[in-house]
Amino acid sequence: MMASSPSRAVFLALAAAACLASPAVAATTPALVPWPAEIAPQAGDFRLTARTRIHVPAGDAEAKAVALQLRDMLVRTGKPRLAVVEGGSAPAGAIVLKRSASAGEAYDLNIAPTGVEIAAGDRRGLFYGAVTVWQLATNGPALLAMTIKDAPRYAWRGFMLDSARHVQSVDEVKRLIEAMAAYKLNVLHWHLNDDQGWRLEIKAYPKLTKVGAWRAPKGADAYRPAPAEYEPYGGFYTQAQAREIVAYAAARNIMVVPEIELPGHATAAITAYPALGVTGEIPTSGMSDWGVFANLYNIDDTTFAFLETVLDEVVDIFPAPYLHIGGDEAIKNQWQASPKIQARMKALGIENEDRLQSWFINRIAAHLAKKGRRIIGWDEILEGGADQSSIVMAWRGVDRAAEAARLGHDTILTAHPQFYMDSRQSLSAHEPPGRSEISTLKSLYTFDARTEGLSEDQARHVIGVQANSFTEHQRTARRVEAMAFPRLTALAELGWTAPARRDWSRYSDGLPVILGQLDTLGVAHDGVPFEPEATLVAKPDGIGVSLASPLGVGEIRYATGGKIPTAASPLYAAPLTLKDGVTLKARTFLNGQPVGGVRDVAVTTRALNTRVSSQLKFCGETVPLRLEADFPREGQRPVFMIGIYRPCWIWEGADLAKGATLTARIGQTPFNFQLAGGRRIVKFDAPKTSPYGELVVRSRETDGALCEGQTLAVIPIDAAAAGKAGLSDVTTRIPPTEGVKDVCLTFNRPKQEMLWALDSVTLEPNQ
Repeated sequence: MMASSPSRAVFLALAAAACLASPAVAATTPALVPWPAEIAPQAGDFRLTARTRIHVPAGDAEAKAVALQLRDMLVRTGKPRLAVVEGGSAPAGAIVLKRSASAGEAYDLNIAPTGVEIAAGDRRGLFYGAVTVWQLATNGPALLAMTIKDAPRYAWRGFMLDSARHVQSVDEVKRLIEAMAAYKLNVLHWHLNDDQGWRLEIKAYPKLTKVGAWRAPKGADAYRPAPAEYEPYGGFYTQAQAREIVAYAAARNIMVVPEIELPGHATAAITAYPALGVTGEIPTSGMSDWGVFANLYNIDDTTFAFLETVLDEVVDIFPAPYLHIGGDEAIKNQWQASPKIQARMKALGIENEDRLQSWFINRIAAHLAKKGRRIIGWDEILEGGADQSSIVMAWRGVDRAAEAARLGHDTILTAHPQFYMDSRQSLSAHEPPGRSEISTLKSLYTFDARTEGLSEDQARHVIGVQANSFTEHQRTARRVEAMAFPRLTALAELGWTAPARRDWSRYSDGLPVILGQLDTLGVAHDGVPFEPEATLVAKPDGIGVSLASPLGVGEIRYATGGKIPTAASPLYAAPLTLKDGVTLKARTFLNGQPVGGVRDVAVTTRALNTRVSSQLKFCGETVPLRLEADFPREGQRPVFMIGIYRPCWIWEGADLAKGATLTARIGQTPFNFQLAGGRRIVKFDAPKTSPYGELVVRSRETDGALCEGQTLAVIPIDAAAAGKAGLSDVTTRIPPTEGVKDVCLTFNRPKQEMLWALDSVTLEPNQ
């Protein structure tokens, strides 16, 4: 962590000097994201009143539109509704929008006690100057006097929204756009089709949405003797709705770039029109699974005619000069197995399937070039060679971006897992479902996006950064927001502000203001990384409780006796020792303001002897996810930390010298994951004690990853638990075993299509 950047030190020193002349100036750094290129404090402040006017030049429709947007943003923050006036001399004490010689997104801002001036040559600059004024207005009752000269580091500062796996309403997409604009993000990459759904109306091919926009969900009820009747899940955007979103975004300086995936991730399209696929049949895999499907488009001329017609309609809706074609995770099994495709490859002189994919994509790129569009693809498009005009979205790290730049491609850095908003934000068991990899607010903010070893000309090819939100595990727009914010504000600064001017200390100090801004915008944000986590240990005179917040910002206050912690509550400074049965409440405060929610801690012997699935380790190589159960249909669902290809958990250091009672809280969820064209092998054992499954408890005899030690217990799962859309408890007694052991828990199950999962386990040693 950088203790203090030069810009911050200068700002504080100048602000402190200004305080000598004006007691109204606070000697603090404003919460402003992204941090400007140049900022200098001045003496005094500017106060908004009902008499304040926003002045724009006569006849400048763009400036007037920005003025109205600023007025409305200020009203939402609780400020007076300011009148907008045009032409003539600016009234005294006004916010003045004026044109200057600056270009693009650059702007100048001057805040003085006598008025505010926003100057820019382009509408985008005027808008960003207005956004800065709005942010400063949320810092307190007055705008601190200062001058700002600002322009972005990167031209592309994006966010990818996946509407293929789960659909968001038009209003929900607009709310995301508003929040993006508030932090100067300028590209919405809209993922509109995938294996799980086709989301955009195409008039020439109506079955794409009539058939391809709907799937039958999988869930625990599907494994009952009498399966429930499910309504199809899905939806799509009409072309009129898509145009509405494009216009809404453009008014906020956001370009919408559609993604139409090819040649892979094509199951929804092939389900609607089977002739597009390699086999000519409806895919047996269906559309309800996550993971990587093997279904690819074929390479017939009729398929290219289909794609070109689809893309022509897409181009007509989206005026952006770019179109994302995906190009990732195209498993080539079907192409390799097709005599027809192999014969066509031979006739074309194409030596392998990677080259065939490049030929496929370049043919599409040539068609789009005639429409004035450049293609963007995930970094896999480099593997068989890509057209020089193609833009590479580097998701596999900085090295891929550097490789693309050296080859002369413009590139956008969107590194996994740091830039993936479906990655969990902390190790807390309270995090929402998603990828198990960690991308914290701090790790994203401090990410070094510089590509080493590039020449000056090559470095110019790195045109921006982007965060991605794939929605397999984000079934609501609110969850998309909560996973994205406040991390998207960190991404915004990464894309706008030069590395030397970024400062985690300055940024994190402003988080209470930033979170308040998100509340004003009505945007959900994840408070879990701020909330205290408790660790319990046995003590001779009670139970020891250690508290720590995952992000490590602010201070923790606590209370007992049912009280809610406030900024005046006792400060947590060292581990506590409390009596069994006490309920402890804890909360994080930053600059005297609460951040995150109140965490309830049950200080009990049972809690001391219980671990939830996210506190256990995995056995062997697996793909770990925070996986949500598919029940209940509405409301809160259980979330399991599970390795989907080998569900196995380890409790390290269990004391079994006297034996113990083991109680496992278990649930079930479907195994709805494609196996990447056979690249993964799923192994599981059939149950011996119950047709519904069994929990097997073993000891781990060595430090190896696999759990192949002594079987301590086998717990059959009964019909009631198997037919229950919820959690069940199973219990067994573990016999005394010598010393401290690592205990492994696995499930045997009757079929691959379902998963038993561990929610929590309690080990109560015998007395």
